[in-house]
Amino acid sequence: MNHLSLIIEREYLTKVKNKSFIVMTILSPIIMIALIAVVAYLSQINNNKERTISILDESGILKSSFTDTESIKYNILENISLEDAKKNVNENEEYGLLYIENFNNINEIGEHIKFYSEDSPSLTLMSDLESKLEKKLTDLKLEFEGVDIEKIKASRIRVNIAQESFIGEKTSKIDSVVKLIFGGLAGYLLFMFIIIYGNMIMRSVIEEKTSRIIEIIISSVKPIQLMLGKIIGTSLAGITQFVIWIILGGVLMTLVSFVFGIDFAQSSTGQQELLNQAMQNPDVNMEIQNVITAFYNLPITNLIVAFILFFIGGYLLYSSLYAAIGAAVDNETDTQQFLLPILMPLILAVYIGIFTVIEDPHGTVSTVFSFIPLTSPVVMLMRIPFGVPIWQQILSLSLLIGTFIFTVWFAAKIYRVGILMYGKKPTYKELLKWIKY
Repeated sequence: MNHLSLIIEREYLTKVKNKSFIVMTILSPIIMIALIAVVAYLSQINNNKERTISILDESGILKSSFTDTESIKYNILENISLEDAKKNVNENEEYGLLYIENFNNINEIGEHIKFYSEDSPSLTLMSDLESKLEKKLTDLKLEFEGVDIEKIKASRIRVNIAQESFIGEKTSKIDSVVKLIFGGLAGYLLFMFIIIYGNMIMRSVIEEKTSRIIEIIISSVKPIQLMLGKIIGTSLAGITQFVIWIILGGVLMTLVSFVFGIDFAQSSTGQQELLNQAMQNPDVNMEIQNVITAFYNLPITNLIVAFILFFIGGYLLYSSLYAAIGAAVDNETDTQQFLLPILMPLILAVYIGIFTVIEDPHGTVSTVFSFIPLTSPVVMLMRIPFGVPIWQQILSLSLLIGTFIFTVWFAAKIYRVGILMYGKKPTYKELLKWIKY
């Protein structure tokens, strides 16, 4: 393996010095930040526009339900007909007219409320209006029935079942959500990294094979050294690109926000207003504290170490398969028949993680697939936040490393023969013959 470091260096420098690599490394975060900035800017313009909504309440019992906000101003109309109200709203170019017809029955009032506008109203706005009206009408009906609302509010009992293990470790429903998010992000990141940079390795092998450069290289380097060098060199180039994206994206976002005065948080102003209202609820504040507690309860050290080890193991395993496919074919069109069997376990792992791990992280299905090497990098990363015994993690990692070594061995067999085969579309039967050589 004395040539391995030279091959890694060559592959890395070839990738990072490539014009398309440099251009995409620089342009990708610029394009992404530009799109985010445009969306945030348009949202900021839209949210800075004050909307005026006129209220024509013929019943006289609901107009007190509306209070002005930063983006919405309510105009209460008095002693005016519906037709005149619609005409005034239209002439003044107001956002809309909320018409509340008068009925003796409170139920009928709720069933005949209408909103007039030139264009389709915002879903967030309509939900907010309906929520306010429902609450007010419900309170009025209870008062009409002689029910003491304050007693009802005081009689409500909030049930929050405390969760605790037999050894005294406390958990909650929020803990499960936070753990799923962290595990899901880790699994999804590995999934995307394998697809993006695995394809890069495969294309690199195909390019060298079709250009006949490989014939010169293979005369002085063993196939397994060349394959490992490509995998490791391309991986390092991918990590370099990923780090540049993060740094450049953060710098560009800061500059755009500072120079152009764009507030990226403005794109979710409607949700932010709902969040601010919810924050006033003591129950919501308690839930936020539970989220923070759940975050600190995560096995951070175990997560970081396991993420690095399973990420590297899973990526190297699949990268060797991508390299073998690249060596077996002459163009990317012929790779389709070989890519599906590789992607199926990866896709299955994501589905198992999403639909099984959250329901029963220590169940039979989750546990079994966290030991199968082709699915363990994703499934085990999703299970670890829920507390997986160290011996299971070590066993799963050992199986993953052993499978990687075996995969490299037979992939090198395919690589050794395939890189010198031209003009013929290989079949699975022929690949088995190459392994026996």
